[in-house]
Amino acid sequence: MIRAVAFVGGLLLAASFAHAAPASNAVDHIMVPVSRLDRAVAFYTGALSFVAGDPEASAGLVLHLGTEKIELIQRAGRPIPEDSRSNDLWFQHLAIVVSDIDKAYAGGIRAVYFRDPDGHPLELIQFPPDKGEPRWQEKDRLFLGIDHSAIAVSDTDQSVAFYRDRLGLRIAGTSDNWGIEQEGLSAVPGAHVRITTLRASSGPGVELLHYLMPTDGRPVPADTTADDLWAEEIVLRAAHAAHSGEWRRDPDGHALGLIADRGEAAR
Repeated sequence: MIRAVAFVGGLLLAASFAHAAPASNAVDHIMVPVSRLDRAVAFYTGALSFVAGDPEASAGLVLHLGTEKIELIQRAGRPIPEDSRSNDLWFQHLAIVVSDIDKAYAGGIRAVYFRDPDGHPLELIQFPPDKGEPRWQEKDRLFLGIDHSAIAVSDTDQSVAFYRDRLGLRIAGTSDNWGIEQEGLSAVPGAHVRITTLRASSGPGVELLHYLMPTDGRPVPADTTADDLWAEEIVLRAAHAAHSGEWRRDPDGHALGLIADRGEAAR
């Protein structure tokens, strides 16, 4: 009963936030909760070429890759379930663009999934010349930046109403993916995924993954808190944010933050 009340309360809170939130200027960064900050920093900087920022600028540590950034925060909550699947609604991954990859193909874009030391899903992708931003064709380094953060959702229309109609992101692309390549990429037998990519004026995109098949993806636990390691947070910037730094959830329970864009607000 308590969990049911908490879940309903979370949805009402998300609806209230969506109604009141100003249009977002950018996806500022992705916050990633980790169990050991030192281990996570060593992984992201050593294996993936992220560059550490000012250690005084956040409660954790901001890491940069190209023009994008993530923030690692040490948390003491529950770990990501070991049996997590890509269609479970707590699923969220960072898509890191590389200049050269020779593994796993999907929809003309080379891609491969793996995980960080805490089990957060990560994706390496390489864009062909006719897709993606021009900067993704640079060859001077291997790791180029973060293209998007992908989240599993239960209903595309519901999530589009939240991210586009309430938060001001625009739809940048859609596709329906299925077949052997998609099954191999997502490790979900029989996967048929409706993909919708939304973007602000800058920053990583938000990619909605709506699994049309199979439909047995599990919901975000109703008692999820910011301490739980699956509670990655998409942090948005807006010129007229009234409640900078607040933590909210989207209709499926994914965590969102909103910070004020002081430069834009002053114009």
